[in-house]
Amino acid sequence: MPDRSANRTIAASLLAIVLHAVVVAPVAAAAGAQGHRQERFGIRLLEIPENRLDDPRSHAFIVDHVNPGTTFTRRLEVFSTSSRRQHVSLYPAAARVGDEGFTFAPARTANELTSWMTLNRTSADLPPHGRLPVTVTVAVPSTASKGERYAVIWAEISSPSPGPSGNVALVNRVGVRTYLDVGPGGEPPTSFRIGGVTAGRAGNGQPRLVAEVGNTGERAVDLEGEVRLSEGPSALSAGPFRGTRAVTLPPGGHGQVTVLLGHDLPAGPWKFRLTLRSGRVSHTATGTITFPAAGERAAAEDGPSVPVLAACAAVAIAAAVLLVVNLRRFRRRPLDGEAA
Repeated sequence: MPDRSANRTIAASLLAIVLHAVVVAPVAAAAGAQGHRQERFGIRLLEIPENRLDDPRSHAFIVDHVNPGTTFTRRLEVFSTSSRRQHVSLYPAAARVGDEGFTFAPARTANELTSWMTLNRTSADLPPHGRLPVTVTVAVPSTASKGERYAVIWAEISSPSPGPSGNVALVNRVGVRTYLDVGPGGEPPTSFRIGGVTAGRAGNGQPRLVAEVGNTGERAVDLEGEVRLSEGPSALSAGPFRGTRAVTLPPGGHGQVTVLLGHDLPAGPWKFRLTLRSGRVSHTATGTITFPAAGERAAAEDGPSVPVLAACAAVAIAAAVLLVVNLRRFRRRPLDGEAA
């Protein structure tokens, strides 16, 4: 009998934090005077698993680990701020996590995960400023192999005909990501490391920190960053400054997390504290940085963070071992006239 333990969920509407999970997009505008009015529609989660209340990712996405043979449901809500009725199509489609991050397959492309997903409605006619619940059921076969799969549950609105200035109909869609790991036993570990941290400036001269990151776990991560500065010129402190978007990395993947800072910050030097999070997992790097003058190349940090110091120590140890091995080989080399 399928395991239904994943059905223990909590209504997300009771949690204020769920508000950040709302995904919205502009609705195709009507021609004429109403064409200037920005109307939106969106889709969001209404519940999350009871055992993931402390996981911020689960407030925005469907994130779970289940055994083969498990069946579970999630309730979502599609809504509109339009003053007109809106016809919304609903469907799951494939996605992947790779070097480009979390990427969506075109149109209604299917994959293994979408073949396990069923929506209780494939379309919805939203009344003006209306909302409707949607339930997705995920039935994982008992023969499913171990591994993490990805998909998106899309809400889509299409214009009924091509627009007045062209021959292409306008299609808007927004969705809720799904990260589903399947396998016996407990959930695989989620982990990442922070490498070098560099101070620089964006194209408009705004100071920024760029951190090299690597996914060392067995599940995809969505990394969000926060920077605090202290002990700056005249004992100034600044922050926290938060990253504008999450960086998604597959297991074994590498990338960069960028956090933009205040326009009017002095060049430094500053002590920095960079904290990166993905769901329940959090790591921190510290050091000293000075921002380059506008137009100059980015400056490497003056004080290496803990991960950078560890990497340097590892290189030094490896060099010492190599030196000892070479010395032993030199001492054992036979002299001229001796037997080999």
